[in-house]
This record gives sequence, C-alpha cells and structure tokens, in this order.
Amino acid sequence: MASNGRLSLSSPNGDSRWLGACSPLESVTPVLTCCGFKEYEERTGRTLQSNGSQHPLKKQQQWVSPRKPLSFEPLSTTALILENRPPNLPAKCVQEAQRHRREYEEMVAQARKRELKESQKRKKKMKERCKIEDGISNSVMTWNTEILPNWETLKQMRWVRDLWWQGIPPSIRHKVWSLAIGNELNITHELYEIFLSRAMEKWKQFEDSNMENGDVEAELELEAVGADRENSLELIKLDISRTFPTLCIFQKGGPYHNVLQNILGAYTCYRPDVGYVQGMSFIAAVLLLNLNAADAFVVFANLLNKPCQLAFFRVDHSLMLKYYAAFEVFFEENLPNLFAHFKKYNLTPDIYLIDWIFTLYSKSLPLDVACRVWDVFCRDGEEFLFRTAIAILLMFEEVLLRMDFIHMAQMLTRLPENLSIDELFTAIATVQLQSRNKKWGQVLATLQRDWRDSGDSSRNSSPNRQ
Repeated sequence: MASNGRLSLSSPNGDSRWLGACSPLESVTPVLTCCGFKEYEERTGRTLQSNGSQHPLKKQQQWVSPRKPLSFEPLSTTALILENRPPNLPAKCVQEAQRHRREYEEMVAQARKRELKESQKRKKKMKERCKIEDGISNSVMTWNTEILPNWETLKQMRWVRDLWWQGIPPSIRHKVWSLAIGNELNITHELYEIFLSRAMEKWKQFEDSNMENGDVEAELELEAVGADRENSLELIKLDISRTFPTLCIFQKGGPYHNVLQNILGAYTCYRPDVGYVQGMSFIAAVLLLNLNAADAFVVFANLLNKPCQLAFFRVDHSLMLKYYAAFEVFFEENLPNLFAHFKKYNLTPDIYLIDWIFTLYSKSLPLDVACRVWDVFCRDGEEFLFRTAIAILLMFEEVLLRMDFIHMAQMLTRLPENLSIDELFTAIATVQLQSRNKKWGQVLATLQRDWRDSGDSSRNSSPNRQ
C-alpha cells in the first residue's frame, strides 16, 4: 500500500471509489488515525473528504466525549454518570444531567469524608501507639536505673506500686517476677539439672517398656496414678500438646516443646508428693515466654509452693473449700444481686473458679491479659487472684443476670477472647476485698479457725471416741 513514502488509498483492484464506498473501520487496513490523515494531506496537498463530509474518523469521533479532568479520581465506575451517551441513544435531558452531576458530587464528597475519617483514625492510633511506646521506654529506664538496683528499699514505695499497677514492661518481666516471687526453696540451676537428669532416666524407662503416648489404656492408667508417684511424668507428654495450641510453639516439633517438657519433668521429680497435674503446663509455658529454662524452673517451683497453689495442685479439698468460702464472702459484698442469682441456680465457685485459679488465668484469659494479671499477682499474692475473679464477674454482671445455669457455666468456663485489659483493670480497681473491716487474709484465717474448731468439736462428740 505504500510506495516511495507515499500512502495509497486505492482498493486492491485499483478502484479509487473503494474508499468512498466502504466504511473506514471496516475496510481500511491498517486503521488510520487522525495523525495519519493529517500527514497524508500535508504530503499530497489533497483533502481527504467524501461528498463534502468530514474525515471518516472525525465523523466517527463526533459522539465521543473525552473525560473531563477531575481533581478527585472516583472509585470504580462512578464517573460513568458524567459521560455523554452514544449517538444511538437519546441524549440526557438537562434535569437528568444535573441530577447525575449532583449524585457524582455527593459520592465524591462522601468518599473524601470517609478518607478523611480513616486518615484521622490512623493518625490517632499512631499517636496513641507512640505514646504507649514512649511510656514503656520511660518505664524500662525507671525500673532498670532506679527500682531494680534498690529493690528491697523501693519495692513497697507508693510510686513504685503505682508504676507496677500499670504493667511490667515485657523486656524486664523476667527480673521483676523472679525478685517478687523470690526463692524461699533455695533452688539452684545445678539442682534443676539434677532433677532433669532423673526425669530423663524415667522417660527412658517408659520408652523401654513400650508405653506409647497415644495409647488410650496407658493414658487411663497414668491418670489413675497417685500424685505422689513419679509415674505421672508420662502425663506430661500427653498434656503438652494441649498447651496454647494456637501458638504452635509448645506442640511437638515446636521450639519450646522440649524445654517445657524438661521443666515439668524436673518439677515432678523434685516434688513427687505433688507430681504432675494437668494444667501445670500453662503456668510453666507463661514463665518460659519470659524467662530462660533454669530461671523458669526456679520461679515455677517457688510459685507452686504458695499455700493457695499447693491447695489446688495437691487437690486439698478441705483447704480449697475454705478458699471458696472466703471468695463467696467478698463476692456477696461486691455483687449481691449476682450472688443471689448464682445461689438461685446453685452455681458454685468450684464450677468456674478452679480453672481460673488453677492456671493463674493463663488458660482462661488472653495471654497478654494474663501476663498483666501475673504482674500484680507477683506484687499482691493470692488475694489478687480472687479480686480478679470478682472483677470478671462484675464486667459481665448484666449478661449473667439474664442467663440460666447452663449458659452461665458455659460463659464462665470460656471467657471472651477479646477481653480488654483496660476494662478488666478498671473493674479490678473498683473491687474491695474487705468485709466488716476484715481483709482477705483475716477472713480466710477466721474461716480456717472456725472449720478447725468445728472439726475438733465433732471429733470430741463422736460416740466412737475412746
């Protein structure tokens, strides 16, 4: 079609009428652009017209309305309402065009408003995050430079306790927890290695006797073993897989699986009178997330040596009942309506409280919330565990008052996963563990004395007494 740089528009058979008889988009190959027509006219001095009409492409482009430049690019196809209609459709009337313009402007305004709100939210969150990070940084400096070097002198100071209430920075939790819980048992790292070796030997004996982890009969046999026997070591392997399963770090093949197993095994050999009890793994796991293995064992052993923990882990029913009775005294004092509601449906504390106290809330609450509870528990002791329990009931009081026994039990044994730290500690701050001018320790001591006296009286009055 081209010769010596010239563009020929004749048909393949030489008929010059071919161009005028055919549609430009149907017959011209290649399709000529407006620039191609202009170049042809300049070179030939001829005007490409047919019967006085405009250029074929110009005629075709008559109905095309180029999009107007926009200061705001709308989402999706919202701008289509501003486009002129093709010539084969009736044109928009003035009212419809104005309505479409208003709709478009409203959409743009709403999109801008949403973007502005989202931008403000992002800025607010970023500002709050920076504020929290600055607070944590300042707190870490205060703990490291002022409090920890002078622990014994400052730990009971009011400003230190206030800072403690706000939460221990994660980077120094291992130091504060170790100091706060102490080491009354005088456990050393060497002692940990000794009992770990003993646990390894016992596990080897179990393997030699072909006791498999998944054997149902073996599991039932092991669960029937008394707590004073080291045979409960094998229960550890069965229980670790249930520890924080969503984290996937304590299960078999995870980075913390063997370390967690070692700590629990060493403790079982260290305290054969207690043995391993299901649920211990949650406490040891929380410690492992904040301390190394040897330090975690030291804190774990001393923590479980506290009276409240011993009562629950040794399943000392008489002492557990005293704790439940003391809890109910303050439960009724703080939440009389909910207490009466629980009594109506015979919902006793052992149904929900044992799981909370048994694992120090590490199984019941989100992990970050549980660590905050542990922070203050290390400061205030067992009293704070029961204070937290009443605060949880306070948070959900209105919901629980509308429930029956089944739904209350289900909710309290499976607390919401999105439970807020701030809301929980606000509720804890309102709970007062004081009844008739008696605090937690005094009420518990009174109950223990009364129960002991009543036990002595019953024994003295027994007809079988010699």
